[in-house]
Amino acid sequence: MKRRWYGAAAAVLALAFGGGLTAQTQEETQRGIEAYRQALQQGNPAELFEAQGEELWKKPMGPRNGTLEQCDLGVGPGKVAGAYARLPRYFADTDKVQDLESRLLTCMERYWGIDVQPVIDAAYTAPAKREIIALTTYVSGESKDVVVDVRPTHPKERAAFELGKRMFFFQGGSHDFSCATCHSEDGKRIRLQDLPNITERKGSALGWGSWPAYRVSAGQMWTMQWRIQDCFRQMRFPEPIYTSEATIALSVYMAATASGETMRTPGIKR
Repeated sequence: MKRRWYGAAAAVLALAFGGGLTAQTQEETQRGIEAYRQALQQGNPAELFEAQGEELWKKPMGPRNGTLEQCDLGVGPGKVAGAYARLPRYFADTDKVQDLESRLLTCMERYWGIDVQPVIDAAYTAPAKREIIALTTYVSGESKDVVVDVRPTHPKERAAFELGKRMFFFQGGSHDFSCATCHSEDGKRIRLQDLPNITERKGSALGWGSWPAYRVSAGQMWTMQWRIQDCFRQMRFPEPIYTSEATIALSVYMAATASGETMRTPGIKR
């Protein structure tokens, strides 16, 4: 397996740094990239985070010594199967549109009795974020191969979708970038990473439907909130607040655009 992985990676690197690419070498490069990705799929370390997240879901925690098995992610208290494929959505008990991570914060506060502000404020690599990253990986894994079903019908869901769409195309920052700069055309790629066309259903599913994902190059598990934060960084935008209205709106736009396609979470990236 290691020989196949190194061989595929070496082929890709040799082609990528070999100067201008002809049509033939572009095809060879793409084949090398696909071989590299297939090698990555063997033994996704995300499984370790899933196991940790499942344990946290069922374990009594916090000052209230409660469990998240009472948490309603939109498909009933304690149920996780298929929940991620139906998020973000409006929740009447908070009167908000919430994605998985913001909903988990609500439940951690409600059933564990913890102050979630330190979790919100913490860096993504800080210990305070570890539990929610593991929980997100676990819940998302319970929607693998489930069809995305995010169809904004509530007024607040529709408003979030429209806000997310406007944000997706908004250009700004020192480089006048937007999300659409990288994710509104087919066939774009940065190094070994394809840039899915989020404006279309299949492309949005490739993007939205594969996060959270394990980043091999970083040795870290990234949630969708983390992925959005890093996109803001690369666009030279101010860092968004974790689980803010802005980040959730972008998620609504992506998830609704991907509706009808299949979840492939948790994913694995270079």
